[in-house]
Amino acid sequence: MGSCEICGAEKVGTRKVVMGRADVSACTRCIDSMNLEPAATPITKLQSKPGLWSGYSKTGRSHRAIMGRGEKELAADFASQVTKAREKMGLDKRQLAKKLAEKVNVIQSVEAGKWPTDAVIRKLERFFDIELMIAIVPEETSMVGQAPGSGMTLGDYLNLQD
Repeated sequence: MGSCEICGAEKVGTRKVVMGRADVSACTRCIDSMNLEPAATPITKLQSKPGLWSGYSKTGRSHRAIMGRGEKELAADFASQVTKAREKMGLDKRQLAKKLAEKVNVIQSVEAGKWPTDAVIRKLERFFDIELMIAIVPEETSMVGQAPGSGMTLGDYLNLQD
């Protein structure tokens, strides 16, 4: 969750978009109303063993996978959901890895809170019958007013130009 640099809404899902010659973080409401284009972001790959975490950026998130989901994002408590579901079934990490045809390191990473690939997410959701991908819902929307101490947003600046 972040702040929209156009309208000033806080604690909303934002995406990098091109506005003029600048890349800014904008909420979906501003993106839709202004027909803004997504900013081009290069994907940085880590050097790793083939097949294990390949395609991941330095932040641990696969840009391809996350952006391909559209209106859904990985639940914030995905690691605890997986751990609780595994313990409820009475499985250890090694047994779960074998049942999912994954390496133990992948299961350990997921339970440690590192973002899994889409394929691993789907396997976990099917195996445990849980939902790890949830709809993106903005928690709160608030407009920046003329309160002292609040900075000027790009939207405030553009309103002054009219």
